[in-house]
Amino acid sequence: MNTLKAAIFASVALSAAVAAPSLQARPGWGPGWGGGYGSRWDGGWNDPLMGGPIGAPISSSRTRDSREGRVEVSRFVTQGPEAAGLGHGAVSVQSDSGEGQWVPGPQRAAYEAAIVDALVGAGYDTQHKQEDGGQVAELKISRQVLTPAEEKRNPVSGAAAVGVSNRGSAYGLALNVDLSKPRSALVGTRLDTRIVDKTSGKVLWEGYATIATREGDDDWPDYRIAGKLAQALFDGFPKADPVGLGAPQG
Repeated sequence: MNTLKAAIFASVALSAAVAAPSLQARPGWGPGWGGGYGSRWDGGWNDPLMGGPIGAPISSSRTRDSREGRVEVSRFVTQGPEAAGLGHGAVSVQSDSGEGQWVPGPQRAAYEAAIVDALVGAGYDTQHKQEDGGQVAELKISRQVLTPAEEKRNPVSGAAAVGVSNRGSAYGLALNVDLSKPRSALVGTRLDTRIVDKTSGKVLWEGYATIATREGDDDWPDYRIAGKLAQALFDGFPKADPVGLGAPQG
């Protein structure tokens, strides 16, 4: 902040020191509107000595990445009589915690809970286990960096400009001030879920949902990301694109 104050003070002082002699040297600058102020109202517009633009903007703004907060979904359902059992009976939830899973246990529980809520909303019984049949919902959570975190930068930059007109000349220093913090990495979170018939091992339904959020963003804790993905994934369940998913999964 001291650097910013010093730069602004230097800009104002330098512009005033250089422009002042030019203003004093103009004929007719004293009393009277017609002497040196120009005979037309538009005479001073875009004139550096009249406050027109002579350098870089005083501040800059950054646009929000269009991918932030957007959810994308793909779903597929098997063709055959087995699909009639979707949304009925008992179902259990299994979470893949194998190699490559970035979400540790406590955070992964948020995704499991979100899937359980979605399954209940779809008509399943998640309270009772069916030992000799039923279905199982297998879920996997993964993440990848879409855009790396921004590096720290100097919040103040400037550009010098010289303005010359029939009223004199001036030198100005325009400051570009950006006090925003560097953005954290943009990460994509993907929730994969497939529903398998326990007796035959046949995949009846599967899909995945993805969302992009800023790493460490307080507006997007794990439980909110999980709820958003699960809700989008099971919206209209078991509606999905028909596909032959009949082969048992190993």
